[in-house]
Amino acid sequence: MRIAIHQPHFLPWLGYLHRMAQVDAFVLLDHVQFERRNYQNRTMIRMNGAAHWLTVPVVQRSRDERIVDKEVDNTDSGERAWGKVCARTLQHIYGKAPFFREHAPALRAILEARWEKLVDVNQAGLDFLREMFGIRTPLVRSSELGVQGAKADLVLEICRATQADVLLAGMGGSRGYLDVAHFASNGVRIEWHQFQHPVYPQPGPQPFTPGLSAIDMLFSCGPVLLQRDPEMKAA
Repeated sequence: MRIAIHQPHFLPWLGYLHRMAQVDAFVLLDHVQFERRNYQNRTMIRMNGAAHWLTVPVVQRSRDERIVDKEVDNTDSGERAWGKVCARTLQHIYGKAPFFREHAPALRAILEARWEKLVDVNQAGLDFLREMFGIRTPLVRSSELGVQGAKADLVLEICRATQADVLLAGMGGSRGYLDVAHFASNGVRIEWHQFQHPVYPQPGPQPFTPGLSAIDMLFSCGPVLLQRDPEMKAA
């Protein structure tokens, strides 16, 4: 059993989906603390040749709030509602992109629906991307596993709870605390995710902007993440 673990993100980037597609189960780490100014409630799109944030507003209460408990801020309504603003922004930026008309209606319906919890918005957006890119990896929420601990201890507990013997770890902060030898002694082999970001035609001025939400590729050239187009190259 090969798994990967990551916090739920809002319309995540290509590397997130690529790692998900490489494993037998993907654990959404939703019971840990919400991180402000991160990707849990926002993603990057391309506007005028530069990265631009697309954000889900959230209610700010305790700094210790868990992701699974975080509420969406629905204070604004009507045409000022955050989802309608996001949909109009995407229309403005990607409206002339080759695959926008094909895929935008389903995403617009998600954005313009009323959501109470951030995890549910993120789940809907992720389900949309998984369907578009043909990713069938089962999803598991850490909040449903009954696991405890922090950092390496928590990761090992999740591996035990899912009966995983291989962990496909990401390129982020976990490299600083995951002890390969310690995990191996507990029956879990750590592998490091490798991802070469494809370069594809983007709307607006060049050069290419990497690291954007997967919707940038989806609208620009279709869902070709896992079946590399002959005209694409690695960044």
